[in-house]
Amino acid sequence: WKFLFGDLFQEVSGGFFPFLFSPLVQEYQGTATSITILEEDVSQMKSFDLNEEKFAMMARFQPLLSETMSKSKNGFLGVSNFTLSGLRNWIVPDKVLRVFSARQFHIFLPPKEDLKLGEPWWIIFKKLREQLPSNRFYPPMSKKKEDLIYKLLSMFHPRLFVKTRFGPQGAVACLMATSESYYTVAFRIHAEFQLNEPPLSPFWFSPGQFTGHVILSKDSSHVRDFRLFVPNHKPLNVEMEWLYKDEENGSFSSDLDMDTGYLPQMELESWGPSIPTEIYQKGKIIYRRLCEQSRQFEDIVWQQAISWEKAVQQLEVAMYPFLEVTYLPFAEAFKQAKAENKLVHFILLWGSLDDQSCFGPGQGLRDIILGNSQILTLLKNSFISSWSQVHELNEIQNNHNNESHKKLAQLILEKYDSHVKMLLCLPNGTVVCTSPFVDDLSKASEEIRSDDTGCPSNSFVHPVTIYEEFLQEGLFRAQSFLHV
Repeated sequence: WKFLFGDLFQEVSGGFFPFLFSPLVQEYQGTATSITILEEDVSQMKSFDLNEEKFAMMARFQPLLSETMSKSKNGFLGVSNFTLSGLRNWIVPDKVLRVFSARQFHIFLPPKEDLKLGEPWWIIFKKLREQLPSNRFYPPMSKKKEDLIYKLLSMFHPRLFVKTRFGPQGAVACLMATSESYYTVAFRIHAEFQLNEPPLSPFWFSPGQFTGHVILSKDSSHVRDFRLFVPNHKPLNVEMEWLYKDEENGSFSSDLDMDTGYLPQMELESWGPSIPTEIYQKGKIIYRRLCEQSRQFEDIVWQQAISWEKAVQQLEVAMYPFLEVTYLPFAEAFKQAKAENKLVHFILLWGSLDDQSCFGPGQGLRDIILGNSQILTLLKNSFISSWSQVHELNEIQNNHNNESHKKLAQLILEKYDSHVKMLLCLPNGTVVCTSPFVDDLSKASEEIRSDDTGCPSNSFVHPVTIYEEFLQEGLFRAQSFLHV
């Protein structure tokens, strides 16, 4: 019991209270009406707020499939068992069950009443100006709105970092539906875990994203439903990075090794709606929070709503502003480029757009395009954009029955030589221009940070300029081929 419900032994002032199981039993039996507090528990409840509705959260977790990591294909040569120990030993969530107060979820309320459906707002916002260090083991104290995010996600693993080392950071939300008394709020969170402790080397585990929804009353006094999960519909959904330790001086190398893999399940789900608290003494109720208990089961009549797909898209664009440009699937992009006589602007990634470090250290591509209408206009008017993971193109090249698709994949993979590669291609797949864009960007960002005066040197080239010159160079080279 303590293995399964250990959190309940610690949740309230270090004690264990049978009433914490009450909502689970009652929900399972379909009779949930209140949280019952036994008389002998009252004296121990020093900090438990009886005036707030409570509900239980259940964590479900299936460990990462090690065979999906590329390093596993050569038997993890060069990667020690000590380095992988934190990953291999993480097979169950740290807390299977945890009790929350409905009021804690006020952070998901929209910042203003007239917010439109799908209009995103930031719950936790941090504009990343530089890469945070990777040589860390223990997260800092959470602050304000981070507290609930920390308490939720640390159910999986205790060493949770709410602020990621790379952008995008934070948590964003949008309204999915509204009624007279309730909101449905969709959200997306970026966070990561440190799986090792000293004397082992740091090992970072970064799910592509946490997403989900919450249904709560407009005063946040009642939570009807909550679910959070790591999407698992793609073959890779986690990025991992680790540092090597120099055996001679005992210090950590500055170079990170990395890999990607597939996590089958990481999710949290509320076990029924939040419910009031009652205190019984000698069989009689001596305390009951005054509220309309029937609202737990009332039918909600939604006045307006958008689809989950629409909400997900809006949250994605908030995290990655460059997605304001439409990115088509691989084969469809080249077909569309041929029809419109345009170049294909193609991004080839080792991981996924959901991987937080997929555009490398420094400002990142999202910050370059953010607020730059000229770049967005150029991409929308002169290019068809697409992106793929390396393993996806390998599968097309090796297994696909369509010869034209195989040829397209082959032409692009021939140019892949870095974690992120940007290519401008003719509709037939011929690459007319490639860019070491991430390397150039990192150098430019580093020059900004290293200048003590805060002013760039005469030789400095702004990242926006680098990117625009790359696009214009591709258009110039393709003129004779596209008959522009």
